[in-house]
Amino acid sequence: MEKETITVSQINSYINRKLKTDPNLKNILIKGEISNYKSSFSGHSYFTLKDEKSQIDAVMFKGNKDRFLKFEPENGMKVIVKGKIEVYEKTGKYQLYATKITEDGIGNLHLAYEQLKKKLDKEGLFDNAHKKEIPKYPKIIGVVTAQSGAAIRDIITTIKKRYPVSNILVFSTLVQGDQAAQQIVKQIKYAQEFNIDTLIVGRGGGSIEDLWPFNEEIVAHAIYNCKIPIISAVGHEIDYTISDFVADKRAPTPTGAAVLAVPDINEVKNNLNNLSSRANKNITNRIKQNKTKLTHISEKQILKNPESIYEIKGMGLDNIVNKLHFVSKNIINSNKTKLFKLENSIVLKNPIEITKSKRDACLRNIEKLEILNPLLTLKRGYTLAKTNDKVVSSAKDVKTGDQLDIEFDDGIVNTKVI
Repeated sequence: MEKETITVSQINSYINRKLKTDPNLKNILIKGEISNYKSSFSGHSYFTLKDEKSQIDAVMFKGNKDRFLKFEPENGMKVIVKGKIEVYEKTGKYQLYATKITEDGIGNLHLAYEQLKKKLDKEGLFDNAHKKEIPKYPKIIGVVTAQSGAAIRDIITTIKKRYPVSNILVFSTLVQGDQAAQQIVKQIKYAQEFNIDTLIVGRGGGSIEDLWPFNEEIVAHAIYNCKIPIISAVGHEIDYTISDFVADKRAPTPTGAAVLAVPDINEVKNNLNNLSSRANKNITNRIKQNKTKLTHISEKQILKNPESIYEIKGMGLDNIVNKLHFVSKNIINSNKTKLFKLENSIVLKNPIEITKSKRDACLRNIEKLEILNPLLTLKRGYTLAKTNDKVVSSAKDVKTGDQLDIEFDDGIVNTKVI
């Protein structure tokens, strides 16, 4: 009798049920090396866990990743994976469903801290160029921390002792636990709605797990984007968090943050007294100097006899008036002389004589031109020889065969030299 056949889906489902009922595979810890790690669009992560002899496929769903994974796994990383073994019925392959991943040999939180620190540093969140100055004389100090605890008491006590004229606003928040980071971010944003000069963000000491909210990326970005200058004061002097690197100033302790946030009122008073003393001294010296100048000026002769100023100026004015009279008189005399010459000029007395004189000169010039007139020479029986319209003045200027024009008083005769 033949056995009943089953489908592939049925056999995969059967095997999966068997694996699910095995208590050894429900909550298992597997140590190995990560390879082929990748994150999908959905947020799930897929990787292979292997050792020297074998390997197994693994997946970590987004929900577990967001809740329990504090660092980003990398290929080649030695890890311990907590989870369960089940069959993915669609492919018939069994795989590891990871719920938690820890690094083998180094703490997860330390690894996550270093990874986030490197990432934010690369993004520029630690650059000094973005850091704001802490006001020297703040009127209002904001504090984001737990409302109860040693940290807030130390901050308030220190500020009131050092600079009692300032006011303090406390923005209470959780400072540890899964919900702390979100509350810290919320209170930093809320604090910006007030006219606050400086904001202190921090808490007292604790383990790295206790301080972890101040290593969260969302808190780092909230501090970076805050309009108010922020002093980070997390833990003790040896504790460094991501918040310390992003903040505008880092304090070793909450008490140290209060010291950085406000000046010492006694030092302020001493400085004011010194400034007041220097100001009074300078004013006194200036008054003495001005008194000396005033005495020196008041003793001048010109102030004792101010009429002497007008007397001297009057003498100068008299000299100018005398010079004007002298120059004016010379100009008038010169013009009178010119006028006399013009009045006695022959041109004005006998203008006809001037015309006759010019006519005689003109006739004399005409007579000179008549003497030089070549036509008169011709009338006296002389001739004028030309060749090619040029006057021949010497026998050397012509040769045999040249045509000559002989000009007489009454005509021209053409001839040829033979």
